[in-house]
Amino acid sequence: MGETQLDMAMRVSIAALIGLAAGLEREWSGHASGPDARFAGLRTFFMLGLLGGAVGILASHGLVALATAIALGGAALSITAYAMAMRRADATPDGTTEAAALVVIALGALAGAGWVGIAAGSGAVVVLMLSEKARLHWLVRRLGEPELHAGLQFAVLAVVVLPLLPTGPYFGPLAVKPRMLWAIVLVFSGLNFVGFVARRVAGANRGLGITGALGGLVSSTAVTISFSRQSRDHPALGGSLAGGVLAASTMLVPRVIAISAAFTPAVALSLVPLLAPMFLVGAAVVVVGWRDRALVAPEPVAKSENPLRLWIAIRMAVAFQAAMVLITLVREAWGTPGLYASAVALGLSDMDALAVSMSRPEAGLNPAVAARAIAIGVTVNTVLKGTLAIALGAPGYRRRVAGGLAGLVAAGAIGLLLA
Repeated sequence: MGETQLDMAMRVSIAALIGLAAGLEREWSGHASGPDARFAGLRTFFMLGLLGGAVGILASHGLVALATAIALGGAALSITAYAMAMRRADATPDGTTEAAALVVIALGALAGAGWVGIAAGSGAVVVLMLSEKARLHWLVRRLGEPELHAGLQFAVLAVVVLPLLPTGPYFGPLAVKPRMLWAIVLVFSGLNFVGFVARRVAGANRGLGITGALGGLVSSTAVTISFSRQSRDHPALGGSLAGGVLAASTMLVPRVIAISAAFTPAVALSLVPLLAPMFLVGAAVVVVGWRDRALVAPEPVAKSENPLRLWIAIRMAVAFQAAMVLITLVREAWGTPGLYASAVALGLSDMDALAVSMSRPEAGLNPAVAARAIAIGVTVNTVLKGTLAIALGAPGYRRRVAGGLAGLVAAGAIGLLLA
């Protein structure tokens, strides 16, 4: 009996702390004092947390009717307070505090019923959302209709389309697995969406270096081609454009590690020591270079651009399927050396397809071998970007990019040798 009472006391304490944290934030934000004060502050939220904890304990002991009555009483208090606040002549339709009170009661009930971890974690998220009002509103202002539609499209593609696709495999030796291929499309579309939103939130006035780094989340090769062409039209921006290319090339490292981790974490762990020298050198070059470069912005991200870049993601998945067939044939014919040769070929064409094909569990590759192949591809891809920059860029820009990318290639070679 003593242990049961101690357990109940712990649950009620967690519920009360959730309310205390929410009330403390309301006090700090000024919503509990002044002429526009809402009904609840530190003490009221603390009591509502206790109320929720009592509701959860009563319900878990079979006293559902009593628990329901108490919960409805707490909810009625919040609703009545909102109705009274809206009756004032200068009232604004802001029900955040009252809604937070209802959530505190619900989370307190979860804690009282024994779901302590979920309640505490959710409470932390609630307090964070309450305290980040200004930043959240700023974020909403920076995003628009394309991002909303893209988010809804991604939800449909992930929640509706993916479960309906068959697992396969089909077409004999091609071993096509529709559900797995669509999952790869979702991974690439998600990365494209994150990169698009990051560039939109950062804004066009944050500089070519930052824009290049964010663009590297989508395609460092595309950034290299675009910035190289811009260097011919704007020779004075050669240093800033070169910094953007180096930043994009540096961001390729966490991108391929993230892709590998999504499929086989062991491959991603083996990749870290191989690519760490390249990332550190690239980050150092970028940070040192940014101090002396003007933060001049390129054209802003086009509003008509599709944030998911779905067709590009589908082409990536098709390239992955072709890469898997190629890698299987090469591996059967020439073993590990052939695997590395195919990594060189894919590094010149599609790094994402290489990262996925090497990391896929069905490939049955040793994580160290797969990681080494990906690292070889990253190094070769960096050589490719240097070649493109020299071929397409203005003279001053070419010198800066060639020197920086040569440092990345050397660091990549060192990582491969040391590992």
